[in-house]
Amino acid sequence: MKKVDVLTRLEKAGVVAVVRETSGEHAFKAAKAVVEGGIKGIEVTFSVPNADQIIVKLKEEYGSDSTIAVGAGTVLDSVTARLAIMAGADFIVSPCFDQTTAELCNLYQVPYMPGCMTITEIQQAMKSGVDVVKLFPANNFSPQIIKAAKAPLPQVNIMPTGGINLDNLTEWKQAGAIMVGIGGNLFKGVAEEDYELVTKTAKEYVEAWQGN
Repeated sequence: MKKVDVLTRLEKAGVVAVVRETSGEHAFKAAKAVVEGGIKGIEVTFSVPNADQIIVKLKEEYGSDSTIAVGAGTVLDSVTARLAIMAGADFIVSPCFDQTTAELCNLYQVPYMPGCMTITEIQQAMKSGVDVVKLFPANNFSPQIIKAAKAPLPQVNIMPTGGINLDNLTEWKQAGAIMVGIGGNLFKGVAEEDYELVTKTAKEYVEAWQGN
């Protein structure tokens, strides 16, 4: 898939589900549950055991769906990024910026979304070819940080992640977030294997995003 197509899918999705479960089985089922709820962006973190294998399974499951993008998260270095890309990851997300990972993703033309907290970090990421910056952890800021960042860098695309919930989602979108990453709040019910609750919560996030 071309880089621009992945970015278009993610922007249309608006909500990216950050799958961070303690077992591969739970991660796979949780990802399927949020897709059923209408979330089209899936980020499988490398804190999940055998995360690359989960990415392979999800790509097999949804590879023919032109609206879904499956990526890898908590990618700390270029070795892990390459493993994820070889598994079929459509995009790479990191908690922090890493130059060698940016270069590798540019080589393979895979979107790289690193975590940044300052204008200096955002500028460095953009100079290295990053199309979307992950504002992380977003709960350290108010949504007005996006407006502040866009003053000197109006071309920046920001995906806040961390602390985004149904109460503040609209505020982040209205502040200019191109998309948001949702983790823990979305997956209440997984521990009890109540995947219907996960699907229901996913629908609520999609409706909240699309309604504003």
